Amino acid sequence: MPDCGPEVYLRYRCLPCRRATTNIRPAKVQPSDRHDSNVNGGGSLVGMQQRTLGSTGRSVSVISLGTWQIGGDWGDVSETDARAVLDASIDSGVTMFDTADVYGDGRSEQLIGGYLADHPELDVFIATKMGRRMEQELGNYTLANFRAWTDRSRKNLRTDTLDLVQLHCPPTAVFESDEVFDGLDTLVSEGVIKNYGVSVETTAQALTAIARPNVASVQIILNAFRLKPLDAVLPAAIEANVGIIARVPLASGLLSGKYKADTKFADNDHRNYNLHGESFDVGETFSGVDYVQGVKAAQEFSALASAAGLEPARAALAWLAQLDGVSTVIPGARNAEQARANAAAGSVEPLGADFGARVRDLYDSYFRASIHDKW
Repeated sequence: MPDCGPEVYLRYRCLPCRRATTNIRPAKVQPSDRHDSNVNGGGSLVGMQQRTLGSTGRSVSVISLGTWQIGGDWGDVSETDARAVLDASIDSGVTMFDTADVYGDGRSEQLIGGYLADHPELDVFIATKMGRRMEQELGNYTLANFRAWTDRSRKNLRTDTLDLVQLHCPPTAVFESDEVFDGLDTLVSEGVIKNYGVSVETTAQALTAIARPNVASVQIILNAFRLKPLDAVLPAAIEANVGIIARVPLASGLLSGKYKADTKFADNDHRNYNLHGESFDVGETFSGVDYVQGVKAAQEFSALASAAGLEPARAALAWLAQLDGVSTVIPGARNAEQARANAAAGSVEPLGADFGARVRDLYDSYFRASIHDKW
């Protein structure tokens, strides 16, 4: 399937895929009536914003929590620290956790399940993922395996019905398979899952998934150093009422402005062992940008954020959360302080068109030529 042409009609939904520019307008969001943030980091605060996650119909915080870190794949995180992250997120107005059955081989799901069992009063939307427990071949994406994987996740999360299950960056052939999506429809009809979506590596995969009538959400890498999804994916998702979950929003921490060219990462941190794509798609680590160039670009982004009165990470998350078509952004956190700081980005006043233009200029200068056509 082509990435996008002047007028490409997507299968199944028969929706026009309109070529868009990165001049995508800020989103209209509703403030929460429950939480206000007072975390240091600058910027005017208006209360955590909420947005509907596609056809799930569920209102979620525009800043949610990604829980890859508490699974232990970014270095060790104790159960005490993991629970502190969950506590801080809830206290800051976060209403959605994103996890996966392979994060810490189920540890992330188990920690969330235990936490929610201890706090039955909480109404948190849980998005998990499946599909990475076997070789990445179309033949492994069967209803039988779906049942086994979702049964394991239901046990880990201590729930009978999963809120949202996403195929976890499967091979391209999976997106073209009617049998795969028929299987997911079966799980919905049986009450095993309420909704399903996909996590993708490429914009082409995203557009194919958006064309499927029952796909509720698409999770995709989107940040100030990865702008390609703004061209076609976000406009198509708006037309189809498909939620967009923006992952790797800080480019694996680069956009925090804290790293230097000689920064060292732990041996069990993917920013060490997957720096060149040794273990999985290199786009998942630092968004696939050259690390040294990323550090230089992050310094310029930090100056842009400072001019707006914001810490770099907060500015990066706020800008992303304010894009029309983005339902929620899922930064991770290894400690409570990070979780609170991330969540505060959901309360920042609109950054404006000039800020967005400067982000695009930075991307064009450092990254467009080297990565725009890769994913």
